[in-house]
Amino acid sequence: MEEETARVCEDGSAFGTKQQTQYDLEERLLEYAVRIIRLVDALPATRAGRHVADQLLRCGTSPLANHGELQGAESRRDFIHKLGICLKEIRETRRWLRLIHRLPLAAPPKVEPLLNETEALIKIFAASIRTAERNKQ
Repeated sequence: MEEETARVCEDGSAFGTKQQTQYDLEERLLEYAVRIIRLVDALPATRAGRHVADQLLRCGTSPLANHGELQGAESRRDFIHKLGICLKEIRETRRWLRLIHRLPLAAPPKVEPLLNETEALIKIFAASIRTAERNKQ
């Protein structure tokens, strides 16, 4: 066994394994949800602020829960469908973050890093869907 794959993470999984990759994405989505919640709590208590906050809270935390559902997928088709739901929710999150940034309802330094992470997550889920569809055949 190579040294890189012999190293062990805090959770007991080896670096570079499929289990570690899933763990990393789950942790990343957890941190993403935390950052979304913190932003939502910082939005103004205006009518628009509350509306946007409610929408962002739903779609911005949804990928964490939906990613958990991937582990229980009943088929490859179900797995791809659940990945698609995650991607859809992250894309919706991007739209709300762009609106917050444009108005601005929050300071750009609070929104811009989240927009960057949102773009990265979109790329991850889009690539995962392509890979799963390619492996379906």
